[in-house]
Amino acid sequence: MQYILPSIRLWLVTFLVCVVLYTALILGFAQGITPYSANGSIIEVGGRAVGSKLVAQKFTSPRYFWPRPSAPDYKAMGAAGSNKSPTSPDLTRRAEDTIAAYGATAANPIPADLVAASGGGLDPHISLAGALYQVDRVAKARGLTVTAMKQLVEGQAISVGGTLAPERIVNVLELNLALDRLAQ
Repeated sequence: MQYILPSIRLWLVTFLVCVVLYTALILGFAQGITPYSANGSIIEVGGRAVGSKLVAQKFTSPRYFWPRPSAPDYKAMGAAGSNKSPTSPDLTRRAEDTIAAYGATAANPIPADLVAASGGGLDPHISLAGALYQVDRVAKARGLTVTAMKQLVEGQAISVGGTLAPERIVNVLELNLALDRLAQ
């Protein structure tokens, strides 16, 4: 009985320091330094939120560029990899289905990032090669020229790693929004 009150005090102090104070400190720091990303990097179109720049979304229409596969099916609350072995029949089947959906062949191999999910399953970017691989399909579905599509993709590509990681990447949501603006 003599330990109950000190235990409750210790729990209360620990809770206030580790949960309340730490969370407020980190949130305040993030709001002061990078408020856009601290608030979820929400992209709005016409005053309506359409997605986050930091989280992949599912696009299945041939009129849009498709993101990487996602183990949690693009549900941000369940961000995680599949934890399946590379020899898993389920992963093999998913890869085969993805390759078939893209129409990849030995003569036209698909970039690896379009077949393999990212660690958290919510990576909003694909490689520039992955975006260019989809240009023909999207151009045909939209009735646009391949040249115009390639220019759009190249214009959306960014290099975030500098000389350490020179490969350019493309945010799929931003690319698809730019595609919609181009069509208007």
